[in-house]
Amino acid sequence: MQEDVKDKIEEVVKEDVWGAIQDFFNFEIITFGEGENLVKITPWAILLVVLAFVMASFLLKWIRVLFTRKMDAQDKNKFISVFKFIKYITYIVVVFMVLSASGINVTPFLAASAALLVGLGLALQELFQDVIGGIFIILDKSLLVGDIVEVDGKVGRVFDIKLRTTRAITRDDKIIIIPNHKFISETIYNYTQNHRTTRESVNVGVAYGSDTRLVEQLLLKSVSEQRGVLKSPKPFVLFQDFGDSSLNFSVLFYINDSFVEPRIKSEIRFKIDTLFRENNITIPFPQRDVHIFNTKLETNKNDSDNLAED
Repeated sequence: MQEDVKDKIEEVVKEDVWGAIQDFFNFEIITFGEGENLVKITPWAILLVVLAFVMASFLLKWIRVLFTRKMDAQDKNKFISVFKFIKYITYIVVVFMVLSASGINVTPFLAASAALLVGLGLALQELFQDVIGGIFIILDKSLLVGDIVEVDGKVGRVFDIKLRTTRAITRDDKIIIIPNHKFISETIYNYTQNHRTTRESVNVGVAYGSDTRLVEQLLLKSVSEQRGVLKSPKPFVLFQDFGDSSLNFSVLFYINDSFVEPRIKSEIRFKIDTLFRENNITIPFPQRDVHIFNTKLETNKNDSDNLAED
């Protein structure tokens, strides 16, 4: 008797309960397409996708921790930016693999995705260029946080590098947002890529007849006393040319912060002007000789002489 009850319970569990569970998971929520392109979305497929997402997230997080555990803060932030892009691609691949493994025909999805990607590629071409540019910047370290760059005539110090854009602060404390594709498609001046030291110059002209050696000494004095100018390498002066109205000189010096270069140059110009005044060195203004020929007056004079003779 007990064996009959046990058999009936097992039969009920197997046929009714387990059968109901199977029916639930195999219930066709969405069905579209015909023949070979028939696609059926069931709770079982959705459950597999969710589980795959959870496992992929855990695995990606473990990989990220494994690779970034010995990186400094700057490299870690760059790696995380690239890793986000990889993570999105991984999720897409996982979804298609799980759907295919669960018996769902993914060919229509792939065909639709291909057409969609072509459309998105044309519409968002510049966006993709920015993303690719960001990946190149982060991987080959062609641009680092703290670098001073010149873009479209504007100088800024980079303080944030993201996957799509790079942000820099200008000398006027304004933020410029630079699309990353500019760094791979245009010429960008990086003042501090190789080292922090840069050479700058201030140009000045003096009047003809000035003591050129005295001018050289005064120019060197103006930069040697300036805060921010490096003692080594030493500043030096170049006698550039004999100009139309002046003798042209340049004083060249080295600094380790190009971001404040306009302020340093301004202070040096103030000192040059003061030293020149103290030593009677004149900075000339442009001069031109103008010759006026009054041909009409000469003609009238000749006509008057001819009439007097007559």
